[in-house]
Amino acid sequence: MTRILLAVGACALVALAGAARAEISDDRVKIAVLNDMTGPYADPTGLGSVEAVRMAVAEFGGVVGGKPIEIVFADHQNKPDVGAALVNAWIDSQQVDVVVDVPTSSVALAVQEITRRKNRVFLISGGGAAQLTGTSCSPTTAQWTYDTYALAQGMGTAGVKALGGSWYFLTVDYAFGHALEKDLTAVLKDNGATVLGAVRHPLNSADFSSYILQAQASKAKVVALANAGGDTTNAIKQAQEFGLTQSGQTLASLLMFPTDIHSLGLAAAQGLVMMDGWDPNRDDDSRAFAAAFRTKTGRMPSMLQTGSYSAVRHYLKAVQATGSDEAGTVMAQMRDTPVNDAFAKGGRLRVDGRMVHDMYLMQVKTPAESTGPWDYSKVLKTIPGDQAFRPLDKGGCPLAN
Repeated sequence: MTRILLAVGACALVALAGAARAEISDDRVKIAVLNDMTGPYADPTGLGSVEAVRMAVAEFGGVVGGKPIEIVFADHQNKPDVGAALVNAWIDSQQVDVVVDVPTSSVALAVQEITRRKNRVFLISGGGAAQLTGTSCSPTTAQWTYDTYALAQGMGTAGVKALGGSWYFLTVDYAFGHALEKDLTAVLKDNGATVLGAVRHPLNSADFSSYILQAQASKAKVVALANAGGDTTNAIKQAQEFGLTQSGQTLASLLMFPTDIHSLGLAAAQGLVMMDGWDPNRDDDSRAFAAAFRTKTGRMPSMLQTGSYSAVRHYLKAVQATGSDEAGTVMAQMRDTPVNDAFAKGGRLRVDGRMVHDMYLMQVKTPAESTGPWDYSKVLKTIPGDQAFRPLDKGGCPLAN
């Protein structure tokens, strides 16, 4: 009888523990959007990502599991110490449950260590270093939109055939640029191309003249821009001023956004080839989201903004299904549920944190091809997720074991 009573008591404790876990802490779900709101990535992330997250929350009526959803946001200024301080304060004093977006991979890596230690969900849309789901992977992180491995795979395999066999890099000097250059170099060499060199520039550079001159002097067929945002548009504008493309070299932008093309204008950007994680013309869902976002902001959403929307929507669905905002519980549910929304169809979240979905090799349209405002790009090739993203067992993530 004693053994029976002990067994019954143990079962009751387990049931109570399960009930305690399956609840929403602090009677609310708090989402923090952290990104660049004033610097080179403000256009593809910034307040646009905040609006995209609001759109996801609105689909739930501002409530999940009977509890209100709150949103806070801040500018990390592309500085790891600033981003880390904000996230620590959010979690410790405001009980934030999930951090979203975080472009600039050095900031994302710093934030990931905090969310890992404090058991909070981290939904990365802006940060692209493949290390985030490789050797630095975390059980509470989902890298949603793209990474440097996928950009390199798409550009490298197609670019050698389409653009030429000798390449030179113009790379932004921090974790994202370094990873992109490294990953693309490996793919280029596997496809028989030669990398003639690289030059690195500080984040948010205004003057690219010396870097452009070095790229010209290399005589490489292709000058690959391993940067993003304002750095990409500045580099393209100044490369044109120096006659780089007129002299027979080709510019390949590894990461461009609709706002970049808008800033350059179709006449200047036409023909540029780029990788993207989202096709706004894929189907009715993607077109509807793009139209709704444009109505609210006057702009076409970037893949980073659409990815933030998708990641938060999937997160809230998991909270609703489990009745909990505990990081491990929510992440398990997110991994068990396919991603089907305006961003991805048939996407899946792996144990290493990588969300696997189709990627797209895009080309900027000519002015004659464009049908109207923000109709700037077309799909050259759809790359299935299993081919675009690094295999689970190749990234060095301990969770893959």
